[in-house]
Amino acid sequence: MLARTIRAGFRRAGSFNSKQFSQMTMDTINPKVISAQYAVRGEIVIRAAELEGMICDGNTSLPFDEIIYCNIGNPQSVGQKPITFFRQVLALCMDPTLLANAQDGGQASTLFPSDAIARAATIMEGTGGHGLGAYSHSKGVPYLRQKVARFIEERDGYPCDPEEIFLTNGASDGVFAVLDLLIRSETDGIMIPIPQYPLYSAALALKGGDMISYYLDESKSWGLSVEALEQSIAAAKSRGVTARALCVINPGNPTGGCLTVDEMRGIVQFCEQENLVLLADEVYQENVYVPDKPFNSFKKIVSDMKSPIELVSFHSTSKGYLGECGMRGGYYEAVNIDPQVMNEMYKVASVSLCSNITGQVMVDLMVDPPRAGEESYPLFMKERGDQLQRLKSRSRKLVAALNELQGVTCNMAEGAMYAFPQIRLPENALKAAAAQGKAADALYALDLLEATGICVVPGSGFGQEEGTLHFRTTFLPGDEKIDQVVTMMSKFHTEFMQKYA
Repeated sequence: MLARTIRAGFRRAGSFNSKQFSQMTMDTINPKVISAQYAVRGEIVIRAAELEGMICDGNTSLPFDEIIYCNIGNPQSVGQKPITFFRQVLALCMDPTLLANAQDGGQASTLFPSDAIARAATIMEGTGGHGLGAYSHSKGVPYLRQKVARFIEERDGYPCDPEEIFLTNGASDGVFAVLDLLIRSETDGIMIPIPQYPLYSAALALKGGDMISYYLDESKSWGLSVEALEQSIAAAKSRGVTARALCVINPGNPTGGCLTVDEMRGIVQFCEQENLVLLADEVYQENVYVPDKPFNSFKKIVSDMKSPIELVSFHSTSKGYLGECGMRGGYYEAVNIDPQVMNEMYKVASVSLCSNITGQVMVDLMVDPPRAGEESYPLFMKERGDQLQRLKSRSRKLVAALNELQGVTCNMAEGAMYAFPQIRLPENALKAAAAQGKAADALYALDLLEATGICVVPGSGFGQEEGTLHFRTTFLPGDEKIDQVVTMMSKFHTEFMQKYA
């Protein structure tokens, strides 16, 4: 299990004699690596893995018998089932003999629906007959990129060039690739929302760029104002930092907020005014739970406005209703980019040869699921609809419970997979945290873990306005499990507030 693997890693590191060698010590490795932080899998999660290991080893002294991981948007790790059609197609692609048997009317033809067999055959043909075991074009299999382009055209109503599509190992690899092009020195900065997904702060730390923070407005459902952007970029200029790009996460992580069209238009105009590349993280575009804020892509807004700004938008198979995090499938679309720079993007992609082909196939299935009239369509629509409805229902249940707690306020999750409540802790709790050298929300999250087995991430790992405290929790655990989370979290909070009153 993960816990045992992590503990084994700790033992190996602890038994190493660093004095015998000198090239890779904490004093000699790249200091940028040491400075990078990734709270989603940081201190709290390491402790959770240790506790899980104790449970696996039969330790019965803990006040709980399992760890409930609410720290990361990893749906299938907490029980979400994969979409049947997607896995059927992937199984057929993975085993050519199975596909051949199904096509020839053998026993496999009784196990798989006809449209899954047909889709797998088309995908295999689309790889040029090379299948899943050969390298593809560095941007991704051309046929699959054409499918992504068609999806974008149908979604937005504007043309999409497959040559502007790069298939990647999840959205994260795409973000890293684009930041490699943008960051030239420590005086180059990227505008990042606060709270932010710590991929961005960690990537900038590793690449030596400057994080230009702009604050979302918690009092307005985590909205984004142009005034906040202007204040942020002015502060960056005053300290000699050149803003190169603006990153927007919509729907928001960790906030769950969704942008309005007016907010998006203001963002595009701001990028025009400041000559910024717009980086649009849109991996949660299927996860929208409010009817008055339907998802609009920045590609659509930019096209509607006939804006010339450079736009790179990211999507992933890890979120939405799929939750296929382990497949590591994703893509980015690069719009209005200089052709010579596009060549450099291709060169960077070529260094890694290509993204994994299994993930590329999953991207194809994400952008082109079963359609009306096909055999698998009814089951697909039921699985998709049920999953999105369950996410919405759990989000409402969790947020309502959080808002019942003393000193806690939480905006409704309009989208994504997270709630980001603000917690107002007693002065004694703040003093106790300071005495331990911890952020107060980290103390809260660690105590929650030790008391209940629920693993969340302190808001300090995402950034937050000075003087405020938060934590991020997913609402991914199943219906019964989310009830358990609500009950245990409420009991813990009451006892924590009494302890430090």
